[in-house]
Amino acid sequence: MTTESILKIIAYGAWNGGTLVDNTVFENKGMMFKNNIPVTSKAIEERIGVRTRIAAPEDVRIGSIAMQDLLDTSGIDPARIKLLIGATNVGEDKYDPGPVIRFPLALIEKQNPDVVAMDLYAGCPGFNVAVELVFMLSLCGILKSGDISVVVGAENIHRAKAFKPQDTASIIFGDDALATALETTGNPASGGGHATSETLRVTLDPGDFTGDMARAILRLTGGERIDGLILDNQLGGMQYRVPATAARVQHRLVELMHPEAAEKGVFRRFRDALKFYDTQVDAFAFDIMSMGASTDQVEKIAGAYVRSGKYQTVVSVFLGTDMQATVTVHRGSGFTFTPPKTGIIDTATRTHGCFDDFIQAVVTGDDVFGEMDGKGVFLYATRGATKLLTGLLAPHGLTLDDIDLLIEHQANFAMIPLTLEQVLADRGPDVKKAVTDYISHRMLTNVHTRGNCSVVCMQRLPYDLHRGVLAPDTIQGFPINRNLEKLRSAGTILNDSVGAGMTRSAFLQKIG
Repeated sequence: MTTESILKIIAYGAWNGGTLVDNTVFENKGMMFKNNIPVTSKAIEERIGVRTRIAAPEDVRIGSIAMQDLLDTSGIDPARIKLLIGATNVGEDKYDPGPVIRFPLALIEKQNPDVVAMDLYAGCPGFNVAVELVFMLSLCGILKSGDISVVVGAENIHRAKAFKPQDTASIIFGDDALATALETTGNPASGGGHATSETLRVTLDPGDFTGDMARAILRLTGGERIDGLILDNQLGGMQYRVPATAARVQHRLVELMHPEAAEKGVFRRFRDALKFYDTQVDAFAFDIMSMGASTDQVEKIAGAYVRSGKYQTVVSVFLGTDMQATVTVHRGSGFTFTPPKTGIIDTATRTHGCFDDFIQAVVTGDDVFGEMDGKGVFLYATRGATKLLTGLLAPHGLTLDDIDLLIEHQANFAMIPLTLEQVLADRGPDVKKAVTDYISHRMLTNVHTRGNCSVVCMQRLPYDLHRGVLAPDTIQGFPINRNLEKLRSAGTILNDSVGAGMTRSAFLQKIG
């Protein structure tokens, strides 16, 4: 029996302020791209596709503004909001120990003191992963029909001063914040599945706490492959959430389970590491940060993943500030996932923790700054799409040709055509023409005007589409936004994002 609908996106709220900053602000500052190429306005546009970006003022909380706009424009009763997620990386202050969702939470806390609030750290795919989390909670009935969840994405890279002043990574980013409301519209009939859990509590060595958590997981699983790892990370600090600590624990676990691969240097060679993770690991890893010092939330979420029918073995970890960890392995059997007909119909997330240092926050002296391996990120973003997207679409009898609207993360415009070339490789000699047509008619782009807005890209693009502010243009020789009117009524929509961890996450929608 197919459920008509389980979860759907119903409203957006946004911060629409800030100052437009063009590329000239980066000229004549001694900044250089790799190979000693001087940073100029022209070079930025040619290499990245960005012409302007939005910078937020230092005296406002843009995430709270987006949340307030959602409340003001949607008519949603705050009492119906059961779950509030802050999807972010840096947030609005890199020194904030989190959870950063506490600021939007303050807007509804008096009217709704029972709302569950948490941050979610999964790199730039954080919004997609948050949607998957809400989908899992809806599938297993923790979120009931009529319940509303809100995902607030907020990145204030300028205010947070996330990168060193001469780091060209700062050129890519703009500031942004959106709040997205999702309504649970139904729950599948409960099946006859069975769920179990087993817990181990450990004291961690601060010098090797990721290794200690990995060893605890191995003790519980006995080397059994896991489908995912969700870590409630109470440590705070940008250096612990970029990348998500769970990604680093994932890779320590993989090294323990496959010492022969580690000894042969498999994880130091990009192609070999990617293939190994795709075939031998095939799992997700991300962090949350709940509002309380309790294992309840992370264990409930991990339990929902195995009861959804999509995953069989998921590990939850509660990591306290006292370096005490509660590690639980959740197993499910007999649960069945039946995709709904409309709304969010399926999701997929995979993490390759072997690439955790491609995007990371590093403590330097008394400060912390982001560091990015541009070549590594580019390789992962363009080479990692085919397996995940094919795996998500194929069970529904779909290919990329069946997608009316592809919302792709815009880390760098040059990544988009190369990613599509990989996914559409079966076109042979016609692949470049197919890619150009796809970008022009089935995609949205605003990276040239707003920059890479990290987690918020996935929310901003459909929001801007429906309020009519996107316009046709050309970037790096590719025509963009040439089919806006038709895309407003797209029936089959795919959201795909990639970022720190390294993680790729996608979800599929059918608009009824």
